[in-house]
Amino acid sequence: MTFSEESYYQADFSGLSLADETIKSIIFEECTFRDCTFISTRFENCRFSACKFTDCALSAVIPLNCRIIGISFTGCKLMGIDWTRTQKTEDLSFKNCHLDYSNFGFMKLPNIIMSECEVKDVDFTESNFSNGDFKNTDFEKSRFLKTNLTGADFKGARNYAIDPRANTLKKTRFSYPEVIVLLNNLDIIIE
Repeated sequence: MTFSEESYYQADFSGLSLADETIKSIIFEECTFRDCTFISTRFENCRFSACKFTDCALSAVIPLNCRIIGISFTGCKLMGIDWTRTQKTEDLSFKNCHLDYSNFGFMKLPNIIMSECEVKDVDFTESNFSNGDFKNTDFEKSRFLKTNLTGADFKGARNYAIDPRANTLKKTRFSYPEVIVLLNNLDIIIE
């Protein structure tokens, strides 16, 4: 299926499946996507505003020059997405999602929600995720370097490797015993 309209407002898409297609210059406002599959789909110059994605699979999607604002993902698999290719991205919410092998490097996404997610092998280098909600998320093999995590909430998060000397951690919340890994990069001995 290809999209026949230039814009969609409050449209519901259910069971939609697109693979290896290019979607250009389409506007989606307050749309709902349920059980949709986008595999290696290329979105060029599209705009997604206040849309909801539930139980969708978005693997190797290319969001080239897209505007993605106020979007929520629940129970979705968003694998291998380079979010840095968007034109503008803000107000993202991921709940109970898989975001493995993605790139958020050099992005400014304060107040992002990424709770109860699997976020393995993801790049957060030199990004601003201040006041983000990362509760109960698995960050195995993810990279944090010069990342602003001021006021972020990592309670219940696990498998993160965050060097407190190479990241901004002011008033960042962690829970015990996982918080002990913050000491791994320090030249100290704990007995």
